[in-house]
Order: sequence, then structure tokens, then C-alpha cells
Amino acid sequence: MTEQPGVQAEEGTDRIGRRDLMRWAGLAGTAAALAPSLAQAGSPAKVAAVFDRRHVGRTHVLPSTPQTVRVGNMDPAVKPVLEIESGDVVHYPDTWVNWANEAKYQMPTAEREKIPRRYPNGPTSLVGPVAIKGAEPGDVIECRMIRLKPIDWGWNSAIPGMGALPTDFSEPYLHYFRFDKARRFTEFSPGVRIALAPIQGVIAAQPAGPDPVSALRAGAYGGCVQLPDLVEGTSLFIAAEVPGANIWTGDSHAVQGDGVVNQTGIETAMEDLRIQYILHKGAKIGTPIAETPTHWIVAGYADTLDGAVAATLRHFIDWLSGATGMSRLDVYALASLSGSVRLTQYANQIGGRYKAVSEKAVHIRLPKNLFDAGLQGRIAQSLRPRV
Repeated sequence: MTEQPGVQAEEGTDRIGRRDLMRWAGLAGTAAALAPSLAQAGSPAKVAAVFDRRHVGRTHVLPSTPQTVRVGNMDPAVKPVLEIESGDVVHYPDTWVNWANEAKYQMPTAEREKIPRRYPNGPTSLVGPVAIKGAEPGDVIECRMIRLKPIDWGWNSAIPGMGALPTDFSEPYLHYFRFDKARRFTEFSPGVRIALAPIQGVIAAQPAGPDPVSALRAGAYGGCVQLPDLVEGTSLFIAAEVPGANIWTGDSHAVQGDGVVNQTGIETAMEDLRIQYILHKGAKIGTPIAETPTHWIVAGYADTLDGAVAATLRHFIDWLSGATGMSRLDVYALASLSGSVRLTQYANQIGGRYKAVSEKAVHIRLPKNLFDAGLQGRIAQSLRPRV
């Protein structure tokens, strides 16, 4: 671990050896439960955990401080604040809300409106970057969502000139929420209760190139992923584009719907965020891919909705045909028959505050139970080649 002020490491309660960890990394998720060497063709598919929570490396604590947080951009000039081994867990205690933690509970709209002017690159408080030893451009990083516990409050807001209906409302909207002690729900209004499903809206490896990249953008490296499915117990796969991968995260949501149509979920921060990072050599992806206990999810991004749908389907066809040996036309048909193409984020920003504009984002969800155990294992192994 690279020593940095305010950054420390702690032993995981379930520490295992490096050799065992790499073995489990190669067999994690569905591949672990349904390893091809054990699966029989035609055997019934099963629902299995994406990964085994008991098998982790060292745990490193990375607090949010002025030294570990950047707002708006992923800057390649920023040196890693932490270096870890593949399989280690990063514990982010008390992450920051947007705009460098300046937003406060019940802050009046007029006062809040002054804050974004100080952050023209975007709102996201990004903590990191975290370097992974041995990661090289072209490798895949699996980000395992171990723990996502938000702080006890959040907000939803809508700004004229932004969202799916940028010209329909002339007044800004701001709604604060308090969460129950267990962080299971919040009251929207009398008689309306919302179940919480916390996620990290932004998880990114540092994009290649000499210039900072906005956290409002996305690509194979991750970025503004905004997938509501990425709750505890799921994994996100992103591509490393620089040595060490240099992982950033931020933009915590207590809950969000598909589309995020007014441009925000319940914006919050994390009281306890823990992500395990696994380096996969030999895996290749062209876009972020997620795995849940029941689905594989492939994302796509473009500046138009038509372009985002097409990008998502092309990435999906490329990946699944390569993983299964099915023809591209068969995978295209399977997407039409059993896939669910969903709007991840419909950003229609015509009067925005920031230099960068969010893309249209789409994802396709494919049920795992379409496939027998052998094919499930092959698909999982395409993301986690054996070490």
C-alpha cells in the first residue's frame, strides 16, 4: 500500500492467502458456483450469489478529505492516494455529498443555488484514485459491491434547463429526505414510502489521455454508470486504460429509477462504503458490464437516445456471442425475445451549469436462467478468466 496522510490499512476479518484469493477471483460469482469443470451440458441453471463475501484480501481505509477528493473531473495528473493488491477491499467511511460536501440538510434553495457556480467541472465529489498493483491498459477490473450504507439524509432536485423535460418547469424543485435508522426506506410524502436501494452512480477507472475527463461522461472505463441494479452483492466490470487502473468513485444515490428523468435520484453520501477490486487478466470488454444474482447487464452511451440503444445492443452482441459461441444474429434475436432494454439516464440538458453534458445512457438486462449451468459458467468465465 502506498502510504498517504489519512489513509490506513486494516486486516480483513476473513483474510486469506494470495494464492487462494487469486483462485477464488478466477472462480468467483456464477463461475464459482457453477464451474464449467463441474457443470454438465443441459443441467438445470441455478441462482447463485455473484461472489463469496468471505473471501477478501486486506481492507484499506480511505477517508474523504481535501487531499483525497476531487470535484467534477477525473484528472490524470492526480497521483494515486492508495495502492492495493487485487482482491483487497477499500473501505470508504463517510464519503462526501456533491460539491465537496457543501450541500447540507434543509439548506434553502437560494443558498444551494450558489454552490454549483464554484464547481464548473461538475458536482461529483470523487474520492481516489486507487491504484491496483499489476493492472495494465486492456485489463478488466471487477468492482464488487460489498457494503453500501448511506448517511441518514438526501435530496432530489430538478433544475430548469435540465432533465427529460427541460422547458416544462420554470421553478427549481428541491425535496429533502430523512432515512430510517436501518436505511431501508424514506417517506416521500404522507402515505408514500420509498424503499431504499443504495448505489454508487460513478465508478470509474481513469480514462486514457492527458486531459481531465468529466465524471458526467461514461465509457468502457465506467464513469457515470448510474445503474440502479448495482446494489450490495453485485459486481461491475470496467476496463483499465492506464497503468494501475486508478479507480475513482462518487455520486451516491439512496435510490433512483430507470431514466433518472428529472436528472437526480435521492442524492446522498455513504456512511459505510466497501468495494472489493479484483484484477482480471485476459478479459476484454468494450463497455461496462454488471452482474447480479439473476441478470447480466450491458450498458451503452451516446449523445442521442438512438445512438445509445444501438451502442448497447452492439456491445451486448459482441460480448455474448464471444462468450457463448452463439452467432451474432442469434444473440440479436435473444435480446429481442428475452432481453429488457431500459433507459438508464435520459439527460436533456439545454441550460446546464457545467462544462460537460451527460450522455444518454441505456442498458440491457438478460436473465441468467435462460442458460443451463454450463453456459452460465462460460459466460461468467468470459469476465473472469481463470488465473
